[in-house]
Amino acid sequence: MGNKAEHLFKKYILSLTKALAYCHEKHVIHRDIKPENLLLDHEGRLKIADFGWSVQSRSKRHTMCGTLDYLAPEMVENKAHDYAVDNWTLGILCYEFLYGVPPFEAESQADTFRRIVKVDLSFPSTPYVSSEAKNLISQLLVKDSSRRLPLQKITEHPWIVKNANPVSDSIGDDEDASGNPVPTSAVLMASRSTLG
Repeated sequence: MGNKAEHLFKKYILSLTKALAYCHEKHVIHRDIKPENLLLDHEGRLKIADFGWSVQSRSKRHTMCGTLDYLAPEMVENKAHDYAVDNWTLGILCYEFLYGVPPFEAESQADTFRRIVKVDLSFPSTPYVSSEAKNLISQLLVKDSSRRLPLQKITEHPWIVKNANPVSDSIGDDEDASGNPVPTSAVLMASRSTLG
């Protein structure tokens, strides 16, 4: 993966981290972060959409909800969960942005569940992804939710800090002809075909 693509995707992760930090400050757990639920405005700022599975809570939750490839192990195992499920999803998205597929995707739902619970994580040799990016992903995709990298630490992570200027950099002009935000999944597909 070229440096340009990694630079673009780290901006998405930083933007999403800040948006989730705001949600968490308001005691909202999104619980269904995935490319289809992310939008980019005309200035390239990431916006979170579809709060259908979100919950406002200061306590642990027990409802299994969300989308298969993005579920945290505690949800798959029907255990109580909290804000850390959103941090897990950041790791999933970071991997998917860089490699083009979710990390635990498998032929069957049962195999995907098994891979998630075991955190059966591997990094393909292609496309090239920096060691800093792999390190961030590895710190987010941790089975023990209390050991996942906190949102504040994500903003301080070397991969994020290295080239992402959160104040002055815009991500791009990603809107349709009428000025509406474009779903991030469409932008990612276009980016992979032109940047990779």
